[in-house]
Amino acid sequence: MRDTKSYKWDAFRPKGGLEVQEILAVQKKIVPELVDVLEKRYNILRTIYFNQPIGRRVLASELSLGERIVRTEINFLKEQNLIEINTPGMSVTEEGIRVVEQLKDFMHEIKGLNDVEKFIKKSLGVKDVIIVPGDVESNPYVLKELGKAASNYVKDIIKDNSIIAITGGSTVKELVEAFPKINNVSNVLVLPARGGMGRKVESQANTLAAALAKKVNGNYKLLHIPENVSLEVLDGLLKEKQIKEVIDSIRKADILIYGIGNAIHMAGKRGASEEFIAELNRNGAVGEAYGCYFDKNSKVVSENTTIGIKINDAKKINTHIAVAAGKNKVEAIIAAEMNDSNAVIVTDEAAATKIVELMKAQN
Repeated sequence: MRDTKSYKWDAFRPKGGLEVQEILAVQKKIVPELVDVLEKRYNILRTIYFNQPIGRRVLASELSLGERIVRTEINFLKEQNLIEINTPGMSVTEEGIRVVEQLKDFMHEIKGLNDVEKFIKKSLGVKDVIIVPGDVESNPYVLKELGKAASNYVKDIIKDNSIIAITGGSTVKELVEAFPKINNVSNVLVLPARGGMGRKVESQANTLAAALAKKVNGNYKLLHIPENVSLEVLDGLLKEKQIKEVIDSIRKADILIYGIGNAIHMAGKRGASEEFIAELNRNGAVGEAYGCYFDKNSKVVSENTTIGIKINDAKKINTHIAVAAGKNKVEAIIAAEMNDSNAVIVTDEAAATKIVELMKAQN
């Protein structure tokens, strides 16, 4: 599992006697509502933090909670000096920020997510698994925590002369936005893993590569190439010196960062032809990652015709950071990551729980 230095368990660990998990097990028996109360207050604090200053009605709407419940919890949090209420709205105090960070790790422990991580790691045969508490489909702020968790992992493994290949996408964008500016590494190169000029400029691979490069005080190169070009055009572009240099650098990458999506959905987003989508359906494609389409047995059944990383290139990269969450992506995650011994999966609790269910059913 990952380096435990990123988890501050000394604050919760007793000096002698029972271990944390044993204490939590006793608490669950005596106070079974403990987890629900903790999660509710954690979600309220987290939502205020990401939206501050925020009014009570907006907060209630964001969390789909009644205003009376929110009012009661807000009064409690204010009494504990975790939030302050001013004319513009509510905001989290410095003490509240510390509690949010500690609660994030505590929720991870109290829900037994360490054991879930170990199970998925072993079942899928991957390098590591990081689970963020919550469900991204019902709480959009879980996506921000996902980005933060993934960025922390990348920050820990990045080193001098690292070459990072990164794809586009909204989930990968959260990683880049959460990444802090660092100055402890030098000569880092960040590249788009593939060509592609989608509609949303802010989540394109080129945009994210440039943004991440600035945060690591590094350099970047770009690939201004559309998706799904013909093979004739592709061959011509590959002869261009500038493009060839970028491709050569991608093949030397030691870190690959990417999202995972449903195969048919991703093909549609990329403007694939009806014939191509029909072929994916015939071949049983369920997952997509960095332009490769996988069936339920993790076999690559098709690849996009674009310039950039290919499956054989990806296999040679030391660390794959796969950032994907939501129950609707579970089959895609399993298909894309099964037996990828270089992969680190960063996902949410809801997806992880579903992965465990499916893997146990298969066995």
